[in-house]
Amino acid sequence: MMDHIRQRGSAWELRAYSGTDPVTGRKKYVTRTVRGSRKEAERALVHLLVEVTGGAHAASDATVTDLVLRWFELAKPELSPSTIRGYERIINNHILPILGKTKISRLKAAQIDHFYAMLRDRGGVGGGPLSPASVRQVHAILRRALQQGVKWEWISSNPAALATTPKVRQFKVEPPDPAAVMKLIEVAAKDDLGFACFLIVAATTGARRGELCALRWSSVNFDDETLTIAGAVVEGVGNQLFEKDTKTHGSRKIAIDELTVATLNAHSVRCELRAQKCGAELKKDAFIFSPDANGRRPAVPNDVTKEFMRLRDRAGLESVRLHDLRHFAATRLLSAGVSVRTVSGRLGHASASMTLGVYAHFLEVSDREAADALGLLITPISPMKHDNVSRVVNISSAKNK
Repeated sequence: MMDHIRQRGSAWELRAYSGTDPVTGRKKYVTRTVRGSRKEAERALVHLLVEVTGGAHAASDATVTDLVLRWFELAKPELSPSTIRGYERIINNHILPILGKTKISRLKAAQIDHFYAMLRDRGGVGGGPLSPASVRQVHAILRRALQQGVKWEWISSNPAALATTPKVRQFKVEPPDPAAVMKLIEVAAKDDLGFACFLIVAATTGARRGELCALRWSSVNFDDETLTIAGAVVEGVGNQLFEKDTKTHGSRKIAIDELTVATLNAHSVRCELRAQKCGAELKKDAFIFSPDANGRRPAVPNDVTKEFMRLRDRAGLESVRLHDLRHFAATRLLSAGVSVRTVSGRLGHASASMTLGVYAHFLEVSDREAADALGLLITPISPMKHDNVSRVVNISSAKNK
């Protein structure tokens, strides 16, 4: 009999079958000791059976390591190579070393909160603090894995769903000014015209780093002066390069200005000459930015960032990041009066609301500048003197009262 009552001295031992452990295959039981009469013990057993039937005592000796690794293998086919690489780093560096040996049936929200607090204090590189955004990434992975454990009936509830995650302060966009961008391009042109071309395209299109690395000569229409952004280069496990679709899973065709067209045209001539010197053929689908004479391999995103960091240090612009060229493009377009919807489309954002969320602070400043500019436009042609204007305002205020 799987469920029974056994008298042990003056007390009663209750035992209820809670199922087979999904990891070990062993039968699991929940036991409880009560005092009183046999009828009271029988009533207590009924309550225990109701608890077990309702999933309050999930049958699993599985640890966090067992669950997270099994969930990760299940999730991999749906993840991009760069996401897999990032998840592996978080799992191996943060989750498993601290929580790996903990049984998921004993994991509580309070323990997870303590884990997050520890990460914020000393979970970063060299024992330094880990940023709130990184802690939230840890939380996202742990929560998804534990939720899978609920679906598999390894546990009855998800403790991570009750944990408290740190608040992430909204990033305030501070794009470089045109003079800084021009200096970067000028310094790059002294050593590498190809990289100077990369920076110009980045600054005028606002494309992401991986999207720029994935550009092919077939992406450029010199006659229509357009550029089609259809994919991105990402680095997977073992630094293996993959070409995937864009973040919004769609391509976008954007117009490019005469400077960018001329820069790309000059770069294509240099690439053709390099290919000829090396006895290689530069095909239409060759990568625009490639370490190979035949353009078969794309530029490596991390190598591009390293090159940019060396460049910006030489230019004395240590605070500028490569991604800031994307912010430069967006904010300059918005300040020029280009609609948010158009800017959103050029950047490849999922929606205009996302663009507003990223550049809300900048739009507030632009709105103030617009108000002041309109005031300056009206003042010279206004027939009313300043004292007359004040009198009109005072009269209007009095009437409203």
